[in-house]
Amino acid sequence: MGYLYVFLTVLFTVYGQIVLKWRITDLNWSLNVNDGGMQMLFSYLKFLFDPLVFSGFASAFIASIFWILAMTKFDITYAYPFMSLSPALVFVLGVFVLGEPFTIGKLVGLVVIIIGIYITVKL
Repeated sequence: MGYLYVFLTVLFTVYGQIVLKWRITDLNWSLNVNDGGMQMLFSYLKFLFDPLVFSGFASAFIASIFWILAMTKFDITYAYPFMSLSPALVFVLGVFVLGEPFTIGKLVGLVVIIIGIYITVKL
């Protein structure tokens, strides 16, 4: 059951990151303070009350709950390296879902992360 908790922590973390980036881009939201007070306030409210943005925030909370459950099953020094899968999955989804650039440097970094997880957990 502990591995399921870790997997769900990673899954909800990644979902939150991807959906927030997608909605920020889709809503063309920015922190431009030169827009004027009311326009900036409207932009914030539009962003905060977007159902998908809310689901991204909620997923971070749910990920925290699953992480707490995972900590009841594993030592943190064993479980935490699996959290390194989050940036790896965000990278893959960022490329395929959000159309972000794929570079060799990012691929090498991804491979290093996966090797690091293996070394940390198995050795």
